[in-house]
Amino acid sequence: MYRVTPIGTLADNLTYLVDDGTTAVVIDPGEASPVLRRLRERSLGLVGVLATHAHFDHTGGSDQLARSTGCEIVADAFGVVRQTSGRDFSFEIGPFAFRVLWTPGHSDDAVCYFVPATDDFPGAVFAGDTLFVGGCGRVFTGSPDMMWSSLQMLAALPPDTLVYCGHDYSLENYEFAVTVEPGNAEVKARLEEIRGLIESGQPTVPSTIGQELATNPFLRVSTPEMKQALRMPDASDVEVFAALRRMKDHF
Repeated sequence: MYRVTPIGTLADNLTYLVDDGTTAVVIDPGEASPVLRRLRERSLGLVGVLATHAHFDHTGGSDQLARSTGCEIVADAFGVVRQTSGRDFSFEIGPFAFRVLWTPGHSDDAVCYFVPATDDFPGAVFAGDTLFVGGCGRVFTGSPDMMWSSLQMLAALPPDTLVYCGHDYSLENYEFAVTVEPGNAEVKARLEEIRGLIESGQPTVPSTIGQELATNPFLRVSTPEMKQALRMPDASDVEVFAALRRMKDHF
């Protein structure tokens, strides 16, 4: 069974240590020292470093981890180095198997790592800065069309899939969502749930794909309710997404 441990790095990044009790991989190491400390505490051997994209806050600790442990950097500043002619592919490293989803939008090289469900693991997607709890990443070097297509790919994953994102922006995201749909009771309830988790010192990550489909405004731009909320009833999904993203950029 895989165990996923979120590790806070830098100001608000989330790095993930995935292990089977003996061996580990790390995803999006913004810095190395917190990861090395956790490896020592658990007597884990690191076999690989993965990154969802090349931004420094997701790769800053990669080289030091490789030097300190002798592990392989599977993804580096140039994107996924094992990528072949296909944009989605699977690979194994140590005992771990990942499906790589090409998800441009936040950046041209953005990928997500999907681990399918097993009898003792619900499945997980490491979404980097593509999908957040209650939100999505800014569109930098990609385009709204690219980002919307990437979000649709993630939305099609099984609903019980755990969503591990690159930053914890959950509170701000749902505060924004309530301003977009002030009459949406489910979104209001989710905001209160997030506030309760924070007040009790509990993490707001992970979420699930099903939970995001129900309350994340960026996954709901195709619904009549969201189009009506933005007064864009006849607009395309991409047009509504782009308008919503601009609103969030200035929130």
